Amino acid sequence: MRQRTALALISAAGLGLALWGAAGAGLAGSDSGEATYLGSYSWHLDDPVFGGLSGLEISSDGTGFTAISDRGFRIDGRLARQAGQLTGVDMQPISPLRTPANKPVSGRQTDAEGLAIGPGGVSFVAFEGLHRVWAYPTPQGRATRLPRHADFQHLQYNAALEALAIDHRGWLYTLPERSGKMTRPFPLYRYRDGQWDKELSVPRRGYFLPVGADFGPDGRLYLLERDFLGFGFRSRVRSFAITANAIADEREILVTGTGRHDNLEGIAVWRDAEGRIRLTMISDDNFRVFQRTEFVEYALAKSG
Repeated sequence: MRQRTALALISAAGLGLALWGAAGAGLAGSDSGEATYLGSYSWHLDDPVFGGLSGLEISSDGTGFTAISDRGFRIDGRLARQAGQLTGVDMQPISPLRTPANKPVSGRQTDAEGLAIGPGGVSFVAFEGLHRVWAYPTPQGRATRLPRHADFQHLQYNAALEALAIDHRGWLYTLPERSGKMTRPFPLYRYRDGQWDKELSVPRRGYFLPVGADFGPDGRLYLLERDFLGFGFRSRVRSFAITANAIADEREILVTGTGRHDNLEGIAVWRDAEGRIRLTMISDDNFRVFQRTEFVEYALAKSG
């Protein structure tokens, strides 16, 4: 999310550099949960529009990727790996997300946060600022508006539709970054049959806030959450079983130590050649010199 309230606390350059240094040096607590860390890849690009990457999708073989930024841009490319480790990025030109009028998004339209790509290749993007979800039948084409739930217009300006996921039926799921109270669950909005419902909710656990989501090849919903402690980020991944009427079987997959990674906001879940569920995540550098864009990967042990 652009200009986060939490990040506004970093008002001094010294504190910002401390954040960057702690993360870069790996001065962080150990991970917990069943996911095993595989590696990271820091991605640098000399382009003023590069950065702020908040949504991520990965192809089923783990090579192709699409990312969106909170300044309204889309990047498509391929990931290089050696012995299962990320080693590089080969990307296509950065392109602007477009409005239904086929113009590049601008102003309050730009803050793209959540990304989901359906089986037919249609991309769906959740935006903050003007809280909405748009569909993109083609990667560089014009957007198609989806209806808005009545709640969307009342969501907080900078803490709204952060995550977006699509299941095997083509149903979309999105939720806001904040629920309003520590004891209040996050409403999980679901789009099916041309309208949104609010029959499901995700339990809130502690100070973590949702920033990314994806359905894995196992059919479970994986939710990436982030907590900012004033000098570094920590991340959590939970997974859930989703039925037509309920959300159940909550599992804590991963909790990272503070400063272990940068500001992870996008998550894609796929199955690798060894049969493991792999979590690929990407960080939003907020266009700040003391942060970085990085891909981070974890894997779950092969079941069965």
